[in-house]
Amino acid sequence: MRVRTRLALWNARGGSRLAWVLVMFALCLLPTAHAGEGGVSHVLPGANATLVDLPPTTPGWFFKPMLINYDGDASAKVPTAAGVVLNAKVQTNTLVLGGGYGFEQTVLGGARYSVAAFLPYTWLDISADTPALGGKRIDNAVRGVGDLTIVPVMLAWKLGDWQYDFLMPIYAPTGSYELGRLGNTGLNYWTLDPIVGASYNNAKSGFNAAVHMGYAINTENGATGYKSGNMLHVDASVQQIVPLGSGLFNFGAEAWYFEQLTCDSGAGATLGCFKGRTAGIGPVLGYIQPLGEQKLIFEFKWLPELETKNRFDGDYLWLKVVYKF
Repeated sequence: MRVRTRLALWNARGGSRLAWVLVMFALCLLPTAHAGEGGVSHVLPGANATLVDLPPTTPGWFFKPMLINYDGDASAKVPTAAGVVLNAKVQTNTLVLGGGYGFEQTVLGGARYSVAAFLPYTWLDISADTPALGGKRIDNAVRGVGDLTIVPVMLAWKLGDWQYDFLMPIYAPTGSYELGRLGNTGLNYWTLDPIVGASYNNAKSGFNAAVHMGYAINTENGATGYKSGNMLHVDASVQQIVPLGSGLFNFGAEAWYFEQLTCDSGAGATLGCFKGRTAGIGPVLGYIQPLGEQKLIFEFKWLPELETKNRFDGDYLWLKVVYKF
């Protein structure tokens, strides 16, 4: 009874509006893709997958800072702003500051409409062998603002225990970028990434699941003449919520499947099609602390890449905080 009461209270106060969680661990066993120029893309595993990422279903503001650590390497050739390199190693730490607002008036048959924006700042350390310099190994340490993410459309339809969502993230090339530099904190091209998703939140049992699928469409990098191919990406998670102290503890797992569906192209695509892939699965832990009518949510996850091709292979560590007011 205590568990049901507390979970029902959390749901009534709008906890489900911050839930973006889900399913499909089988996906992590499938081959995936996610290459493009630099062996990276704007879309990252873990960006939209779990409880804290669900678009709001009640009006109000939310603040969402995030910390992301990535440590990886790539033995294959990788096209960069400094030309094609080999045996690259990279470590990044990124602080993202962002948030958004959910409007009171509903649209399109009862959907809640919200907007959001996120600006990253990245500390990047990268090294690689450069064939153009006779195989000489070069190192770069770059610090700077990354590419701004604007989400002008976030729609959420709430139907009982189910929620259906549509988002339209737009990645703008605001980050630091220099032609000829091995590492850059910006990618120097735009990405449009429409996403659809569904989530299930059972307030009585505390079980949550969600799945989202997006299709990232890239423009050409004007500095290099390189157009990264478009990418299908699926993120899914399952989580269980249980009462702990004065709040709610949640634990679960996230899996992802990213596949580049079109070839890289343009004058700068000297390696040809260069389709890549990434897939993996990792644990997720979180805590929800009610603060009267407000709410504070913490989430930590470790997402190791288990199968990659034509891109960096490593581990993502995420720390997300959401303050809903």
